[in-house]
Amino acid sequence: MRRTTTLRTKLSALLLLGTWATAGALPASAADAPPRSTDAPASSALLSAMQRDLGLTRGEAVARLAAEKTATAVEHKARNAAGSAYGGSWYDAGSGKLTVAVTRAAHADAVRATGATVRLVRFSARQLDAAKKSIDALSAPARVGSWHVDPKANKVVVDVVAAHRDDNDVRDFLSRARKAGPVTVRETPAAPRTFAAGTVGGDPYYTGNVRCSIGFSVHGGFVTAGHCGSPSAAVYGWDRSYIGNFQGSSFPGNDYAWVNVGSGWWTVPVVLGWGTVPDQLVRGSAEAPVGASVCRSGSTTHWHCGTVLAKNETVNYSQGAVHQMTKTSVCAEPGDSGGSFISGDQAQGVTSGGWGNCGSGGETWHQPVNEILNRYGLRLHTA
Repeated sequence: MRRTTTLRTKLSALLLLGTWATAGALPASAADAPPRSTDAPASSALLSAMQRDLGLTRGEAVARLAAEKTATAVEHKARNAAGSAYGGSWYDAGSGKLTVAVTRAAHADAVRATGATVRLVRFSARQLDAAKKSIDALSAPARVGSWHVDPKANKVVVDVVAAHRDDNDVRDFLSRARKAGPVTVRETPAAPRTFAAGTVGGDPYYTGNVRCSIGFSVHGGFVTAGHCGSPSAAVYGWDRSYIGNFQGSSFPGNDYAWVNVGSGWWTVPVVLGWGTVPDQLVRGSAEAPVGASVCRSGSTTHWHCGTVLAKNETVNYSQGAVHQMTKTSVCAEPGDSGGSFISGDQAQGVTSGGWGNCGSGGETWHQPVNEILNRYGLRLHTA
């Protein structure tokens, strides 16, 4: 990908590298700030995908994005107002508001004053997080898919493959997990897997015989999934020209990596629309609450949308457990690994793995982008 290529080729490469990108970057330490105010409308690509995957009209999609942006800004204030009584929060699509769980009624008025709805619960977020941490220390069998704190249920939810719920090792794991705190079990049709793929011509980037998708652009490169490549491994673009190398990579335990960019390649603050829909600008990385809508761009299945189902989930892949993941109802397939998750115009994370496909549906996890930025001291590019 050289500067002497045609304008069309140059723009294609620029967009491919900038599956997520930015120019006026914010430091990773600013990740918890509310999304930057902007009057820019949502792209047609984002609205069309939300209409298709969430069953919304265009007007409903626009209204939901506005309500979710408000909920994201309210979440930090509400958490501070709840203090030690905080039990978690989630976006409620029915009311269009953030719901905050609290363990003491005395804190309810202060939380409501922030604009959130209040629900009284038994266990605080600190208690539930401690229970999950204890479960993280256990050795999980292959047919236990994942576990996370569910603020709405006020419990730790453990997902097990339905056909193996009665296996002795699964039952033993669940027995030990219940000793850690309030646990409920949910059945899932399949175990999670990563979404890397063998080499296929014409796709965004390759390393060895693996194809993955570019995540968000940062100053000096881009972030992606850790299972896609090891440190120092060479990375090549869609046209097989050299891009750079993996500068850092972690998997399992985590699933994140970053690649330096050079050799005539460069980045822009865009999520790729794949030539069939307009591209989406990235304006920040404010983390969307549970229940909010989220969309994904990947080199295999392109644009798909869903909702955030859980945060800080431990996913039990065959290669080992990965912690602090976000679970979504968005589908994905092999080759989508490393690709971009976005909510509105805010970067959320890079695709890790899941179960199912985009024909029959499924669930997909992403590694939160702010964690990656902080881990490697990177700065996200924003429009």
